[in-house]
Amino acid sequence: MPPRAYSHSPSLLSGWLPWTVQALVLLVLLLAVGWRTAPFRRRRLPVVLALGAAGAVAAWWSFRDSGLASDPAPLLLWVWVGLTVAAAVLVVAGWPGARWWRRTLAVLAVPLCLLAVGVVLNQWVGYVPTVAQGWSAATAGPLPDQVAPGQLAALRGHPQATGHLVEVSIPSAASGFPHRDEDVWLPPAWFTGTTPLPVVVMIGGEFNTPADWARIGDAIPVADGYAAAHGGVAPILVFVDAGGTFNNDTECVDGPRGAAADHLTRDVVPFVEQRFGASSDPRQWGVVGWSMGGTCAVDLAVMHPELVDSFVDIAGDAGPEVGTRDQTIDRLYGGDAAAWARFDPATVLAGHAPYADTAGRFVDSSDGPTRHGPARPGAPPAADPAAGLGGRGGGGATGQELPEARALCAQARTRGIACTVDTRPGRHSWPFASSAFADALPWLAGRLEAPGSAAAA
Repeated sequence: MPPRAYSHSPSLLSGWLPWTVQALVLLVLLLAVGWRTAPFRRRRLPVVLALGAAGAVAAWWSFRDSGLASDPAPLLLWVWVGLTVAAAVLVVAGWPGARWWRRTLAVLAVPLCLLAVGVVLNQWVGYVPTVAQGWSAATAGPLPDQVAPGQLAALRGHPQATGHLVEVSIPSAASGFPHRDEDVWLPPAWFTGTTPLPVVVMIGGEFNTPADWARIGDAIPVADGYAAAHGGVAPILVFVDAGGTFNNDTECVDGPRGAAADHLTRDVVPFVEQRFGASSDPRQWGVVGWSMGGTCAVDLAVMHPELVDSFVDIAGDAGPEVGTRDQTIDRLYGGDAAAWARFDPATVLAGHAPYADTAGRFVDSSDGPTRHGPARPGAPPAADPAAGLGGRGGGGATGQELPEARALCAQARTRGIACTVDTRPGRHSWPFASSAFADALPWLAGRLEAPGSAAAA
C-alpha cells in the first residue's frame, strides 16, 4: 500500500481505535469474572487480583533494570500487564463451577489482554502509527518503489518517474557483524546515468527493522517528492541495519552486542560505492538518524569526517547510552571505559582538531508550539502532537534530549562544525521522525549535491 494511503487508515496511536479496543477487552474480562458465588468472591477473586498486581510489579521492576528505555512507561502499560496475569489466573481459579460461556470468555480474555498490552506499548513507543502500516509490516508486503534486484539492469538507461528501492545483502567480511538484509533507494537520476550521486545513510531507532524508515517513516515519498522537484536528482538513501535483530540496542558502537560501527563504516560505505557507483567524496555522504539512530548519526559524523560530512540527529541522546554511565560501560562495552570514551561524541569533540567541512542539524520535540516561531514557508506540517505517549528516548534522562542537543551543538561549534538545534511539536514517535526528515531533506541534499560550498546548517 502506498504510504500516502496510510494517512487515511485509523490511527493506532491516538483517536478512537486504541481506546475502543481497550474498552472492549475490559468488558470481556469483566464478563469473564462476573458476580459468581460468594465463596468465589471471598476466596478466589482476591487471589486472582493479588497475583495480577504482583505480576504488574514484577514486570515493572524487571523493565526498570533492563536498560531498554529511559523514559518511564505509562502506568496503563503495567495495569494491562497485571490484568493479563490476572486473566490467566482466572482461567484456572475460576474454572470449577463456571458455566461454559464464562469459561470461554475467561480463556478468550487472556490473548485479548495481551492485545491491549500491545496497543498501549505501541502508543508509548509510536512504532506502528496506523492500521494499514501495521498490516503491511505483519504481512511483509512490498515497500514503496520496491523492485527485485534482477530488474535494475533492465531499468538502467531508461527514464523513471520515481526512484526504486532494492533489497541488498551487504557482505560483513570487514566487521563480522551479523545483520539482516538492508535496502537501497535509487533516485530517477541513477537510472539515467547521472554522475556519481551523493548518499544518505538512514538509521532507525532501537526497536527496528532496516525497512522501518521506508515502511513507517514515509522516507520514500519524501525522497520521490524531492527528486520530482529537482529533475530526478536526489541522494541515494541506504536503509541500514544497525542492530542485527529487532531489539538489539547496539547504539551503533563496537562491543559485546556486535561490531555495528564497523559494519556501517567498513561494510556499508564501500559496498554502496562499488555496487551503485555512488560518490566516494565524503562531502557527498550524510547520515540521518531517529532516536537511537540520531545518536548514531552524530557519532558517525564526529568520529568519521573522512567518511561522513553532514548529519541530521532526530531526537537522539548526547551519546550512546543504555542506562547510567557505569551501566552503559558494562552493557555496551563489556566494562571497557576506554571504549566508552572512543564513542562518546563530547569526548571525541574535545580531543579533535577543527573540522574542515562538517555540518549538522539536531531536531527535537518542543512538546508544544515550536520555540523558534512559525514554520518556514513551504515546510511540511508538524507531526501530530497527540501521536505516541513518549516513546523510547534512548539512554538520556527523560526530557533531556533538547538540552543535551543544545549543549552538544554548542561544543561542536567550537570545533568548526556548523550546526543548529530545531524544535517542532510532537512526541517521540515515527510520525515526528517522518516530518522532521521531510523538513531536513532539502537542506541535507543541497549540501551533499554541492560539495565545497560553505558549511552551513
